Formats: sequence, structure tokens, C-alpha cells
Amino acid sequence: MKVLGVAHTSFTVSDLARSVAFYRDILGMELVTQFEGRGQIVETILGMPGAHLKTAFLKAGDHTLELIQYLHPKGKPYDRRTCDVGPCHMAFLVADINEAYKSLSAKGVHFKSAPQSSELEGATHWACYMTDPDGITLELIQ
Repeated sequence: MKVLGVAHTSFTVSDLARSVAFYRDILGMELVTQFEGRGQIVETILGMPGAHLKTAFLKAGDHTLELIQYLHPKGKPYDRRTCDVGPCHMAFLVADINEAYKSLSAKGVHFKSAPQSSELEGATHWACYMTDPDGITLELIQ
């Protein structure tokens, strides 16, 4: 078996409409589709009897982000410290990280720090972490 590529990244969210607004209206991703799913095929794929969910797909460049809100069973928040096993993050490439930081901060986005620079393989790289409305870690990279 050989992995051919990555189809999408997925985050489970508590409020699909709020998350779509964040990723579309604040981060500028393109909303591709939204739908509601339930029934035998959804239950079988997820291995979760009675599963009922709302899903949205958004695009940034050639990458797709899937957002899922479980209507049943209801999920619960957990500690998403970046050092714990399990939490993941998505990194967004930007042309000007300082401008992106200022613009997103003005829109109320929570950042863990201002952009920081580091030297890697003879080049300067810039990065900073922020969170979405559910506290999911996101990264900006220049």
C-alpha cells in the first residue's frame, strides 16, 4: 500500500455555522459545500450507531478543510494543549505574516504570540499560532 496524497484535513467543531463564518469570512477560505448526514452509511463509516452530523468543506489553495458538527452523539470539549498527544493543527501560508497578524488580531482572533522568526537551513522563517472559535490551534507561516 502506498499513500497517493492527502484528500482533506478534518476538525470536529461545536457550531458549524460559527466555524464556517470564521474560516470563510475571517480567514478567507472558499466554502465549497455544506450538507447534513445520517443513516446507515454514515453510522457504518464512523462506527457510531445513531450518528447525525452537519458537514462543510472549505478550500484554501489546493487544500480542503472538512468541518463536522455532531448533532448526535454530542461531543464534549477537551484540553487541546499542543504538547498533549492527539491535538493537531493546520498551518496556513501567508505572504506577509505581520500584516495577517495585525488584520486578524483586529478581527478578534486570539493569538498565542506575535509572529516569531527562526533560522532554518540558512533561511529566515516566520510563524505564529492562533486559535479558531473552538480553541483549535492554527498556524500562520511566511
